[in-house]
Amino acid sequence: MHHMTLAEIARGLADKKFSSVELTQTLLARIAQLDPQINSFISLTEDLALSQAQAADARRANGENGALLGAPIAHKDLFCTQGIRTSCGSKMLDNFKAPYDATVVAKLAAAGAVTLGKTNMDEFAMGSANESSWYGAVKNPWNLEHVPGGSSGGSAAAVAARLLPAATATDTGGSIRQPAAFTNLTGLKPTYGRVSRWGMIAYASSLDQGGPLARTAEDCAILLQGMAGFDPNDSTSIDEPVPDYSAGLNGSLQGLRIGVPKEYFSAGLDPRIAELIHNSIKALEKLGAVIKEISLPNMQHAIPAYYVIAPAEASSNLSRFDGVRFGYRCENPANLEDLYKRSRGEGFGSEVQRRIMVGAYALSAGYYDAYYLKAQKIRRLVKNDFMAAFNEVDIILGPTTPNPAWKLGAKSSDPVAAYLEDVYTITANLAGLPGLSMPAGFVDGLPVGVQLLAPYFQEGRLLNVAHQYQLNTDWHTRTPTGF
Repeated sequence: MHHMTLAEIARGLADKKFSSVELTQTLLARIAQLDPQINSFISLTEDLALSQAQAADARRANGENGALLGAPIAHKDLFCTQGIRTSCGSKMLDNFKAPYDATVVAKLAAAGAVTLGKTNMDEFAMGSANESSWYGAVKNPWNLEHVPGGSSGGSAAAVAARLLPAATATDTGGSIRQPAAFTNLTGLKPTYGRVSRWGMIAYASSLDQGGPLARTAEDCAILLQGMAGFDPNDSTSIDEPVPDYSAGLNGSLQGLRIGVPKEYFSAGLDPRIAELIHNSIKALEKLGAVIKEISLPNMQHAIPAYYVIAPAEASSNLSRFDGVRFGYRCENPANLEDLYKRSRGEGFGSEVQRRIMVGAYALSAGYYDAYYLKAQKIRRLVKNDFMAAFNEVDIILGPTTPNPAWKLGAKSSDPVAAYLEDVYTITANLAGLPGLSMPAGFVDGLPVGVQLLAPYFQEGRLLNVAHQYQLNTDWHTRTPTGF
């Protein structure tokens, strides 16, 4: 049962080939057996999962038949879950149990999804390798000596290792798409505002967006259907109708205009990945797509702009973690200043501290105009590039990452080297666009992803292209050895 996709699980449950309780018990046993190798979970919720599975079976017995009803998933550990630890991968929140469910959690629970647990992540979603978690690094099931990507590496590793069919994740600068590429999964970052951020602990509020990680585009469509929608609790949520994503998967690609930015194929791209991307382009051409070279001239400025804006917003968002109201509190503080300093110094890891310092500096009175304001102007230029490109093409295609997954610890002493791995993904966050990564092949036994970008609220177009591609390729069906 652990090799089944979400779509196959939905059909099996509808045909009464197995129950949600049987499936849940099977996967919980598999997690207990295999997860110590990869460290993809922070918390398991066995009792909750079994009670939700029993309720789902009862609902099916009464005639309900939703695609997510009885389907096991897990949540990235920054989605608040009532009465269950929500740690954000940090010592700061190791003792925090949220008093409410995030909107995403509540919506999926209402659809009948079964929560197996909370997945590991880079601390406060800050990282590209899932090495900054206070609970230890997550390992890539395709090679346990390599990173799974971050910050949603726990969700990605768990799905790749067949511990569960799908999981929620978040993407601030590529944190769904990059781990999807590194672990041979399909990952979708929706349009900013498509999925509610209420109850999703913030890293950078104007960039964060929740989305699905699964093995296929079909499964991402099912999970996104349950996650998306307007939320009056979230001031950045957009009141836009949610289409039936599954119904749109089988559209023809005949005449689809695909733009390939010339800036993507620079010296920084591994030539073996470039070859796989070109193979993907040829496969889509055979399906009727038309390829056109385009330009995104301000892409070169995206990384410095992002690494001013994101830390600036992080320094503001994380100021609430002060040892006073909730979370970690230092022992025996001498005074209020000592309480603040030691609680934050002991509760936050080095990567989080680094980004808070950078952000506070960029927002300071003497440097706001020189750094933060200029970065926001570059952000507008990046968005304008995309708007011009989408006047000529329907989607944009390129690599998800410039290199395959690196070895654990290889970039720990050089954070800038890790930041540069986000070169192809962060532009979608700066512009608020939807983006998807899908499996495109392997380099040295490690998975490689191809990225698709679309205009606002065209997630369905991305899922359609990815689904048609996956009907004609088999990269997404490969399973890591031992799992």
